[in-house]
Amino acid sequence: MTVLVTGANGLIGSALVPSLKRRYPNVNIIASDVSSLKRRGGYVSLDVTQKGAVKKLVEEEKVTTIYHLAGLLSAGSEKNPQLGWQVNLLGLKNVLDVAVQHRVRVFWPSSIAIFGPTSPKVDTPQHTIIEPITMYGLAKYAGELLCQYYHHKLALDVRSIRYPGIISPSQNPGDGTTEYAIWMFHYALKKSLFSCYLRADTRLPMMYIEDAIRATIELMEAESSNLSVRTAYNLAAVSFTPSELYQQITKALDFPIEYKPDIRQATADSWPESIDDSIARKDWGWRPIFDLPKMTTKMIQELSLYFAI
Repeated sequence: MTVLVTGANGLIGSALVPSLKRRYPNVNIIASDVSSLKRRGGYVSLDVTQKGAVKKLVEEEKVTTIYHLAGLLSAGSEKNPQLGWQVNLLGLKNVLDVAVQHRVRVFWPSSIAIFGPTSPKVDTPQHTIIEPITMYGLAKYAGELLCQYYHHKLALDVRSIRYPGIISPSQNPGDGTTEYAIWMFHYALKKSLFSCYLRADTRLPMMYIEDAIRATIELMEAESSNLSVRTAYNLAAVSFTPSELYQQITKALDFPIEYKPDIRQATADSWPESIDDSIARKDWGWRPIFDLPKMTTKMIQELSLYFAI
């Protein structure tokens, strides 16, 4: 058995790879990313927009499962819509095509970005109005439908989750809309002024990285016959605003904050405030562990090691 993880250097990939290695010590785990990494310790360079390269790697390594995480986040996709479409959708189709040919199981992450201003804001249901207004959300929703098509028409075992914002003690957060929360911890530990690019009252669904990784693995281990959703499952843990996160962090660390909303505010305003994940709970027993206080404590502990405080 060989598992390939694309986008392994990203926020989710960098946590998923070691988790898979711990859970499946006898499985060959190949971590890949578009960056030019030399083949070392299971790492390999892979551009998922090149179908030939994907096919070659799958064939050479006899890959049986792909966690296809390679993608461009919301802010990056808005800055370069063409690249966002190419990486997020063409890359997915390449992986699905190769997976069908070689009977490979696939996990692919969707996102709450598939929802739009017309979707219900509170407890957004699994099946509802979906009209995304960003290139990222549009590509993710198209990807969901593509996964469903490949499952129903081509019998491909492909599974997906609509991730909320992921909070991780990453040393290098990106510029995604929800990643303000990770940056807030960084500035808190440095006791520096944090300029938040969302309004203080912007409520968004969030999840600690350990819950996200556990959900991913649990979904892939679930019996196929129990799964009723082949687009992507709603997934929820906790929802909070920048103001609420700031109040929680300042119980342990004192630092100044200001609010200067930028272009990412419009994106956040189009997303849900909370998610109904009852179908995931019913189908494969999903339950989150981390609430806001527990997540905050864990983030401070982990990042304190990084900042040597």
